[in-house]
Amino acid sequence: MSKPIVAIVGRPNVGKSTLFNVLAGETISIVKDTPGVTRDRIYADCSWLDMNFTLIDTGGIEPDSKDVILSQMREQAEMAIATADVIIFIVDVRQGMVDADSKVADMLRRSRKPVVLAVNKVDSFAKFGNDVYEFYNLGIGEPIPVSAASRLGLGELLDAVCAHFDASQLEEEDDDRPRIAIVGKPNVGKSSIINRLTGENRVIVSDVAGTTRDAVDTAVVHNGQEYVFIDTAGLRRKSKIKEDLERYSIIRTVAAVERADIVVLVIDATEGVTEQDAKIAGIAHDRGKGMIIAVNKWDAIEKNDKTIYEFTKKIRDTLAYMPYAEMLFISAKTGQRLNKLYDLIDAVRENQNLRVATGVLNEIMTEAVALQQPPSDKGKRLKLYYITQVAVKPPTFVIFVNDKELMHFSYTRYIENKIREAFGFRGTSLRFIIRERSGKEK
Repeated sequence: MSKPIVAIVGRPNVGKSTLFNVLAGETISIVKDTPGVTRDRIYADCSWLDMNFTLIDTGGIEPDSKDVILSQMREQAEMAIATADVIIFIVDVRQGMVDADSKVADMLRRSRKPVVLAVNKVDSFAKFGNDVYEFYNLGIGEPIPVSAASRLGLGELLDAVCAHFDASQLEEEDDDRPRIAIVGKPNVGKSSIINRLTGENRVIVSDVAGTTRDAVDTAVVHNGQEYVFIDTAGLRRKSKIKEDLERYSIIRTVAAVERADIVVLVIDATEGVTEQDAKIAGIAHDRGKGMIIAVNKWDAIEKNDKTIYEFTKKIRDTLAYMPYAEMLFISAKTGQRLNKLYDLIDAVRENQNLRVATGVLNEIMTEAVALQQPPSDKGKRLKLYYITQVAVKPPTFVIFVNDKELMHFSYTRYIENKIREAFGFRGTSLRFIIRERSGKEK
């Protein structure tokens, strides 16, 4: 089940980034009392009670601004609105309702998305309580008084946001078709790959970077199995951005990755793997998705007997945090090796759903501990009592130990490698949860 996406929108300097940072639990957005400080959309995974969602912080909307940066921020916010499942519209009680608020409210009404109206900077209900009611005039529902800076009223706000989640989530639960997000920088051939797989021009293909604006779902049947491919707007490094909309396409990738089971990162063989590719792959890795790296335009490369080895090594070095990712060298133009993509998708999907018996896992762990003694600190040694698998997609394991602080990530990685040696788990990340319990409870 994909996580809902919640966008915080509003005109500049009403406290969007402050609210975002409080809900995200860490300072991610730059907060400064200058309109237009938040220029790029920033996203974070959040939870409230038992609901998980992705939160997007946007630049402020200045509906009629001629300023280049503010007009870019308007484009950014419009894209966030189009992508979001629920929108938090934030206004400023101290400035009162202004004309720009009404124009933003009109934009939100046209989107037909659920909107929760948050009236910010209500540090004292006695002082500002009556001023909140003015915002009923926006005509988009009941205003909820909050203070992001003082952390007041946030529970009521999040309750109102989460009340809109269920319907949008339940629709996808019954759909067990594998969903594959095709992601990568602009112009690496994502749309061409989908067109080859479908045998028809379902997605616009152009030599102009960033032609694909929105995530597009395409169903393909192969050997009796139906697959859903999600094409996304390409990503490009900020310094090279020429067009407003390309700046904000990262959220398209986040949204597509959230909905996908498996992510295919398309890399341009003529350019090689880049830092931006690593960032895109990181989005999928952080969310525990299956991972396939497709090196496209392989037909355009002059090769010798070492080319594939050298290319593979460079990709593995750049994407060192995901050694499990499967790799395929293809050409969307000629169709070279493209059908093998289905075999890899099937294999990764099988690994994502693989369950290992608890007894076998404990045998592997016991042997691993015997081969390499667990770390110790100040005379106290780590003891590993028990391991069990608790979930799939991605496979998730709980290890019970005597002291969580002693379980260094390098030893967790060592245990992971031993499990991979035994069962492969190619193409999928593994998650480990470390729990403490005393020897007496064993």
